[in-house]
Amino acid sequence: MMDILSDYGLFLLLGDYSRGIIGGLALTILIAAVTLVLTFPFALGVALMRTSGNKWLSRAAACFVYGVRGIPLLMLILWIYFFLPVVVGNILNPFWTIVVALVIFQTAYLSEVFRAGIEAIHPGQGEAGLALGLRRPVILMKIILPQALVNVIPGIISQFTMIIKETSLGYVIALNELTFSAAQVSSTLMTRPMEVYIILAAIYFIVCFAMSSCARFLEHRIAARRSGGQTVARAAA
Repeated sequence: MMDILSDYGLFLLLGDYSRGIIGGLALTILIAAVTLVLTFPFALGVALMRTSGNKWLSRAAACFVYGVRGIPLLMLILWIYFFLPVVVGNILNPFWTIVVALVIFQTAYLSEVFRAGIEAIHPGQGEAGLALGLRRPVILMKIILPQALVNVIPGIISQFTMIIKETSLGYVIALNELTFSAAQVSSTLMTRPMEVYIILAAIYFIVCFAMSSCARFLEHRIAARRSGGQTVARAAA
């Protein structure tokens, strides 16, 4: 396997970069980063709709969440790739096809992470804000969301890890991400697919394990800070 890494390692990491076409692991990380940035506001909006107290907004958001979560991601990618051009009249390139599909799919999942963070904030904090004469939007923006978003940072990183793995489905639309690059290497070597895909699995494992470790570290830091704050509050009382 070392000779494969020596000959094709740079291709797996950067794709056909010599021609200015980024691919491999670099494209996988780029897709995941763009997806997460675009998903963030949509997911937060859906979470706010679900926690708004307005039954129509809440039901509409719930229908979106459960509807998208009930659709396989691969099917969503194929719908966007084959049917969206018929509707809008323009063909999406594979990069934006996978990004749009992942944004829709991850909005349904990340919104639940945000909703859990918002609902974890004690209702008394909102009531205290109302008692002080603050309006609900101000309470939400200044009191609830800052705490909720800090608490869900580990969950956001976990979703980023999921996105990295889900980018491998770009293989079906010939997007030159990591899995597709590995398939190209395998087709070039022809007789060593097992070794190529072991290397592929190892790369995914290293990246995802690093992200998961980061999420656990932040989760412990947030839990320690929260418990420290509670200890100070009890001491003051």
